[in-house]
Amino acid sequence: MATAVDRDPADGEGDVPVGKLAAQTAQRIEASVIRQGWPVGESLGSEGELRERLGVSRAVLREAVRLVEHHQVARMRRGPGGGLIVRAPDAGPATRAMVIYLEYVGTSVTDLLHARLLLEPIAAGLAAERITEEGITTLRAALDAETEHRDVPSVHSQDPLHPVLGRLSGNPVLHLFIDVLTRLTARYAQTSRRVTKAETQAAREFSHREHRAVVDAVIADDGPRAQAELTAHLESVAAWIEKHRVRRGTRVPGNVIEPELAEGSRAKLAEVVAARIHDDIAARGRRIGTVLGSETELLARYQISRAVLREAVRLLEYHSVARTRRGPGGGLVVTEPEPQASIDTMALFLEYQGVTADDLRIVRNAIELGIVARVTARHTAGDPEVAERLGKAVRWTTEGPPDDTRKADLFHSELAALADNPVLSLFLAIITELFRRHASGHDRPLPGDAAADEVGHVHRRILDAIEQGDAALARHRMRRHLDALIPWWH
Repeated sequence: MATAVDRDPADGEGDVPVGKLAAQTAQRIEASVIRQGWPVGESLGSEGELRERLGVSRAVLREAVRLVEHHQVARMRRGPGGGLIVRAPDAGPATRAMVIYLEYVGTSVTDLLHARLLLEPIAAGLAAERITEEGITTLRAALDAETEHRDVPSVHSQDPLHPVLGRLSGNPVLHLFIDVLTRLTARYAQTSRRVTKAETQAAREFSHREHRAVVDAVIADDGPRAQAELTAHLESVAAWIEKHRVRRGTRVPGNVIEPELAEGSRAKLAEVVAARIHDDIAARGRRIGTVLGSETELLARYQISRAVLREAVRLLEYHSVARTRRGPGGGLVVTEPEPQASIDTMALFLEYQGVTADDLRIVRNAIELGIVARVTARHTAGDPEVAERLGKAVRWTTEGPPDDTRKADLFHSELAALADNPVLSLFLAIITELFRRHASGHDRPLPGDAAADEVGHVHRRILDAIEQGDAALARHRMRRHLDALIPWWH
């Protein structure tokens, strides 16, 4: 029996663009899945049933379904017993797109280290608190796996321990973010200059000893020592990469073929092909406007059907990695990547993972308190942009248009932008979207204009502390502010 999508039909499509209406329709479908507890394997209804319930045209529904599929929430199944079937999401494609985006915008070793130092010691401490016999076996297996990569030319290109610690922390947000950070670090490491075999072996043995010290502390339930050992290790990783990497500007060079993320038992062939095209774009240096080939050329190159290629191109277009250009000289063209598709997908993936208010509090506090300290230092150094931009964001909370549901978020996003760390900005955007979608999916409207004066007052007090150069007070006020938001998660 079909699971109902909540009946809340649009008031006619009128002049609303198909793309915008499709996005709104997709969000309604996704919110319904969240409200129902993410019933994997159940049908939300056939195309005809969904059109009737949602009050939209075939064109709008089909585009909405594509968005829902790209977000890994559900997949349309044709034939008897078919319909829009709820699925268990896989973060792989969106993780790859996040790495591509962060490379493109110019993530530095310093950015990576700052983000990793904020998050990974927390994961190590939580892993020590929650370690089990099974977790001990997993950690020791990760250590043993390091000896299996002796022929890899770079010391830190294979580093399985860090995502394992993220998983053993029991916090899905930490696990996901650490996975992204580890993949980015690996791509830096693989672009390092060649070093002698003896130097590589010595560095690998040193890294292994540091990993063993972290693991021993976790197994001993010694959280503070695990955090200290991991912090020291991350600093040595950054120092090694900074010393050995080839200087090619501020961005991570895009000529490394990352291990396939989309290959999996549930992955559609189109997702695998999209991932391989990602790699080809990276190998060409990600030059915006480059034509990768015509449809005929791509069909021959990847040995796939037209239907599979077109679905792969839809994925690439959705993540703004490439787009199809018609006419003479056209084909699949490399475009400037943007993060919103990955933000949406990751937020929904974390919702499915059952993120708790405490999971969210731990990660958001770490990120935002780190950002506040960094922005305070920037203001103290004499940068006038800090007070100007944050002052406008504070005023926008009360002066912005009533229909701007995100106006209270501007203060936080401006803080992240002023911290000048694209990793932290992207992670904070995912957390903010997760918070918003959770509230929508559980019929918990966010405070909105009713609390605008209070929120604006709190933001003003945080800014006052920043302007005074008092990082401790700014962090205190931000922590209290974030703690006050957590009840809206329930």
